[in-house]
Amino acid sequence: MLVKTYGYAVQGISATKVTVEVSVGTGVNFLIVGLPDNAVKESQQRIHTALKQIDLKIPGKAVTINMAPADIKKEGSAYDLTIAMGILAASGQIEAPDISDYVIMGELSLDGEIRPIKGALPITIHARQNGFKGIIVPEANAEEASVVADIEVYKASTIKQVIDFFTGAGQLQRSETTLNEAFLNSSDFTDFDFADVKGQENIKRALEIAAAGGHNVILIGPPGAGKTMLSKRLPSILPPLTVEEALETTKIHSVAGKTGKSGSGLVTRRPFRSPHHTISDIALVGGGNHPQPGEISLAHNGVLFLDELPEFKRTVLEVMRQPIEDRVVTISRAKFSVEYPASFMLVASMNPCPCGYYNHPEKECVCAPGIVQKYLNKISGPLLDRIDLHIEVTPVPFGELNKQQNSEQSKDIRARVMEARSIQNERYKKEEKTHCNAQMSTRHLKKYCELNDTGNSLLKNAMERLGLSARAYDRILKVARTIADLDKSENIETNHIAEAIQYRSLDREGWAG
Repeated sequence: MLVKTYGYAVQGISATKVTVEVSVGTGVNFLIVGLPDNAVKESQQRIHTALKQIDLKIPGKAVTINMAPADIKKEGSAYDLTIAMGILAASGQIEAPDISDYVIMGELSLDGEIRPIKGALPITIHARQNGFKGIIVPEANAEEASVVADIEVYKASTIKQVIDFFTGAGQLQRSETTLNEAFLNSSDFTDFDFADVKGQENIKRALEIAAAGGHNVILIGPPGAGKTMLSKRLPSILPPLTVEEALETTKIHSVAGKTGKSGSGLVTRRPFRSPHHTISDIALVGGGNHPQPGEISLAHNGVLFLDELPEFKRTVLEVMRQPIEDRVVTISRAKFSVEYPASFMLVASMNPCPCGYYNHPEKECVCAPGIVQKYLNKISGPLLDRIDLHIEVTPVPFGELNKQQNSEQSKDIRARVMEARSIQNERYKKEEKTHCNAQMSTRHLKKYCELNDTGNSLLKNAMERLGLSARAYDRILKVARTIADLDKSENIETNHIAEAIQYRSLDREGWAG
């Protein structure tokens, strides 16, 4: 007897339907074909022991399982439940006439419990597109899968519950969540607020500009000046995620198996990723033998914070150059390639020199001659070119620290940021891949960043004096456009250009020693 059950193979942040064909005939062998990896082959032992717990078994006959399409590698233990239900139906141990109407996925434990899987959200989205009536997922994945409308999502905690559902002996609990409910139930509260920051008004202004235009930022200053503290508060002034952004972000986290921590199954806050400087290049951009999203993809639609930037290996930093520009990372292998979105705000911090006190107003730098330049050279010119704002962070004087009055709250700064973003949303509403000023192309710069004669002259002088590259020129125009949006100005004025030029600290001769 031949029975077909259905699962999905996750590739990148999409999924491909896998038909599990189970045939039970004469003989005694057990065979899985269709490019299964070791985890899929080992499912025989897990299924055998799990079925024994409920007085069922893998029949002592020839069991042949084909996982089609056969040219796509099947990886992981998520097919345990798919294969087990196919074996039971093909061997006549259960009668399940409508089993092919559902996608069934889950890892089996030896006692018959169903463990969570990765990629439940993209699997459910593609199951709906392929016209399935419903999907059965582990209980831990139900909230995540149920945000997809127009498909029945059932949660199961044991294989016995799934068997009873198909034989009519019991019912599975249906999981239902709407996107609006998920957003309403999510808290936008953050532990970090700019009201806690004393002084540093110029840095707050720069971070407000960065948030308003989605610009990359690097903070340079001595130890204890507040670089990390300020960076951790940046998400509190970013606009909330839209429904589309939340779904796309959740897809990536689902594939990486990191949605369980969010509670609602849907990622409703902008991600803030802060990898340690010992991270490898594969862990940062993604990849490996079984490709997974890296930190830059997990930070999609959010912030990637690299603390102590020069301490990262140079190879790690260099692999970021293309994703920063293209906002997507492609992982290529001999037989396939996958793409992960990587549209993130890069926020980096660094000391000005190994001892940390170069250019300090009070403490003297003790680094030997040439050491400062060698330290700064750890960050390549092409990478610095891709960072829009270079901000010097100076220590806060005692008078500012001792003030009792609170600083401006994040919610007030965020209101201005959201006003600027709404201007940009209107400006780029007909553009498919451009949503904020940092994403502008050369065509957009010509259209939206026209300068008057005074502004042109000012920018020309700055370019010649600082020896700026063409990419740095573009970055200055983008930042100036954002400053103009914050001022609700239709045109870029001379003061907007002047302020944007000030945010190129590392291009100045003073930093060259």
